[in-house]
Amino acid sequence: MRRLWITSLLLASSVAMAQLPETDWLELMPPDDRQALEDMPEITHDTPEQDGTFYSPGGLKQQDKELPAVMYSAKTVAALDGKVMRLGGYPVPLETDNQGRSTEFFLVPYPGACIHVPPPPPNQLVLVRYPQGIELSDIYAPIWISGKLQIETVNNDLANAAYAMTADSVRMVEEDDL
Repeated sequence: MRRLWITSLLLASSVAMAQLPETDWLELMPPDDRQALEDMPEITHDTPEQDGTFYSPGGLKQQDKELPAVMYSAKTVAALDGKVMRLGGYPVPLETDNQGRSTEFFLVPYPGACIHVPPPPPNQLVLVRYPQGIELSDIYAPIWISGKLQIETVNNDLANAAYAMTADSVRMVEEDDL
């Protein structure tokens, strides 16, 4: 009987996760940052790939000190700390397991954020930990992540992020999702 109850609870939990509404990336920014982003002048996207180079020494970190302050913002939304959510985006792989599955990656709001200039601000980057791993054969293919978002400052050589999540599920976006 106990096993049946636990199985039912797990099934209900997975169904609830599958039906989580999508969280919009702008919800990760405080209102003043969202307004500053809307008011920001057009940014030129002089990117390394225009010259046939796909490596930017700064990675996802802001290198252009001329950008508006919102592009460096790590301000977070306190009400999101510990909230279970579903977020769609694009992976930037960081760590893989022995089978080549990504177990840690940054989730970014638009494709190519790892090579385009300027990269997203830290409050638009989520470090995702997914011990089960997922095969990411195309970083331009969108994915869904679900789990509990945490406010966590992450600083590494590639990027600075203001949020992290140990994901309960990660899956590729399928045509039926659109």
